[in-house]
Amino acid sequence: MQIAPPDFDRLFGALSDATRRDIVRRAIDGGEGVAELAGHYSMSFAAVQKHVAILERAGLITKERVGRRKVVRTNLEALRVARRLLDQYEQLWRDRVERMTTLLAESGKETDR
Repeated sequence: MQIAPPDFDRLFGALSDATRRDIVRRAIDGGEGVAELAGHYSMSFAAVQKHVAILERAGLITKERVGRRKVVRTNLEALRVARRLLDQYEQLWRDRVERMTTLLAESGKETDR
């Protein structure tokens, strides 16, 4: 079975909203349904459902029917994928800063001569 590469635009787009990041955080324990999650926010149930749908399309959460409830759970692997990409960007920039620092140090030695 081939796994599709993550849609980073969708993933980070979903995480760009503070409410959705909070839903992802709350859903790590996987104990609350959509109705319980909605109780934490000063917005309509429908608005929370839309946030949950965006997170679900991005692969950041899953919904599982438990009796009459739809329990929301964070997909930890999706968060790990996002983290790995951010780590790669961080390393890229650290390497660039290190190279610039080296070049500046070398340039300063040449002007001292």
